[in-house]
Amino acid sequence: MKILVVGSGGREHALAWKLAQSDKVQMVYVAPGNGGTARDVRLQNVAITELDALADFVEKEHIALTVVGPEVPLAAGIVNLFRARGLKIFGPTREAAQLESSKDFAKAFMQRHGIPTAKYQTFTEAAAAHAYVDANGAPIVIKADGLAAGKGVVVAMTLEEAHAAVDHMLADNKFGDAGARIVIEEFLAGEEASFIVMVDGKHVLPLATSQDHKRLQDQDQGPNTGGMGAYSPAPIITPSLHARVMREIINPTVQGMAKDGIVFTGFLYAGLMIDAQGNPRTLEFNCRMGDPETQPIMSRLKSDLVTVMEHAVNGTLDQVELDWDRRTAVGVVMAAAGYPDDPKKGDRIDGIPADTPECVSFHAGTKIDANGALVTSGGRVLCVVGLGDSVRMAQKQAYETVDKIHFDGMQFRRDIGWRGLKH
Repeated sequence: MKILVVGSGGREHALAWKLAQSDKVQMVYVAPGNGGTARDVRLQNVAITELDALADFVEKEHIALTVVGPEVPLAAGIVNLFRARGLKIFGPTREAAQLESSKDFAKAFMQRHGIPTAKYQTFTEAAAAHAYVDANGAPIVIKADGLAAGKGVVVAMTLEEAHAAVDHMLADNKFGDAGARIVIEEFLAGEEASFIVMVDGKHVLPLATSQDHKRLQDQDQGPNTGGMGAYSPAPIITPSLHARVMREIINPTVQGMAKDGIVFTGFLYAGLMIDAQGNPRTLEFNCRMGDPETQPIMSRLKSDLVTVMEHAVNGTLDQVELDWDRRTAVGVVMAAAGYPDDPKKGDRIDGIPADTPECVSFHAGTKIDANGALVTSGGRVLCVVGLGDSVRMAQKQAYETVDKIHFDGMQFRRDIGWRGLKH
């Protein structure tokens, strides 16, 4: 069978890489893909991004299944379009994707269905937002309502930062329509974890837990990014906490969406904050796999992902059990000079070693230039995933590979997985 993966990042490379391992697969197409997917003989890039043209391609090539990576095509209704044309696709509809595409929708939904989250208010006027910040003090969190590529959240530790973030989003219109409305919420202290499940409309299949590292620099310093690395599993999610998250957050979300007349299918990602007492609260929802969490999670998945996806689109996820590698996976993101504000493009990338059973380099912001060289083409360039019997051994595998790779101005953290070492 033939499969299409929609997207161009590290998440999509990891999904396509895993799907291509199945004996059932003849070809995995990636639209539009990147320099890494272009170099993999089992994958084929397709230079199409327009949704109707993608559906035409799927019909023409008799593609059995489409898997959507990023949030933008989901929010634009790719699932609605494909289903209307009778094409099998895994992802949420445009309506269901509002859990990610509108922070205000998600917060109102959580409040309505009693899902634990931070207190909040929504604003479109800067003056009212400033008054709310002054009344509540810092630390406080300012979020652009719409999609801002993981960069529309400011955790303001001071009032000055908070007021600047309000002006940046509402007055200066830095995020366009995405920031024309903002959500301001209470700051939650604790440890973050990523809890990702697959949903077929009715049944829920949890994936391995993971933990992302949002800040640019070691020890969680520097600006927020789309994610500088992740590791799996996340030891903070104990078996009892896992059961509680399913009971208090995941199941009520899937059931709540159905009650609201919006059946949820696709990946559901709950970004959690676990407080000092071990209570989980929902920071945000994403309606797709996380990036960079996908890379370590896929590196640990031993089950045939194609079989799992078939169950997912056929509504039979209750018939699946996932088999995981017992080892830890640590994924280190290598970012371009100037990331996250103004990433430099076009720098030549050298020294990526061949993949081994212990280490794989997933591509994100890479492309093959006119001379056939691999160059940077985006903010997050690579995610190098090492596997080992402990966090430290997985780190060693990843960083030994990272140290062989070179491009001008590259940035990466040296401490991915540090919280796992504490546990």
